[in-house]
Amino acid sequence: MVKYIVGVDEVGRGAVAGPLVLGASAGFFNQENKKFLKGIRDSKKLTPKQREDWFSKFKKGEIKFYTVGISNKLIDKNGMGWALKRAVADVLKKINKMPDMVYLDGGLHAPEKYKQKTIIKGDDKIPMISAASVYAKVYRDHLMVKMDKKYPYDFKIHKGYGTKAHFDKIKKKGISVIHRKTFLKNLSK
Repeated sequence: MVKYIVGVDEVGRGAVAGPLVLGASAGFFNQENKKFLKGIRDSKKLTPKQREDWFSKFKKGEIKFYTVGISNKLIDKNGMGWALKRAVADVLKKINKMPDMVYLDGGLHAPEKYKQKTIIKGDDKIPMISAASVYAKVYRDHLMVKMDKKYPYDFKIHKGYGTKAHFDKIKKKGISVIHRKTFLKNLSK
C-alpha cells in the first residue's frame, strides 16, 4: 500500500530577526517520489546554490509544499515553544488530505489527531523532512532578502541570524521592527 506522508521542519528558530518559517512536504511514498528526492539532505548541509536548485526542482514534482510563518512579534509575545506548536498545527491544516504519517524533525510535534513520528536529525535522515527543510530555508531566505530592502541591516547576507556583522549593525542603527526583542534584550549590556 502506497502511503501519503508529510515531512515537517522549521527554520529561523535561532534567528534574531524575521519570522520563524515552518515547511511541510506532502506526497505519496512511491518509487517516483523516492527517485525525485534521491540525494536531498538537511538544508544546513547544502550550499545556497544547491538549496535554490532543489527549490526550483520542487516546482516540477508531484510533492506539494506548504509554509507557515510566525512573526517576530508573536514570538516575542508568546514564546518560541508556542510559535513552533502553532506553526505545526497551521501548516498541517493547509494540507487537504489526512496523511497516513507525519514525520517531524526533532523537537516538533503535531496535534494528537495525526499519526506521527518525531525523529532527531530527521532533516538528514528522512527525505520528506529534508525537502521540507530545504523549502522552508529558501522561502525564509527570500523573505529576508525582501525585508533587507525595507530594513537595511544586510539581511540579504546573514538572513537575520546573529553574526558579528549583524550585531555591529544593530549597535550602530538600533533594532528594527523585525528584530526579536526576546533575543536582543542582553545586547545592550
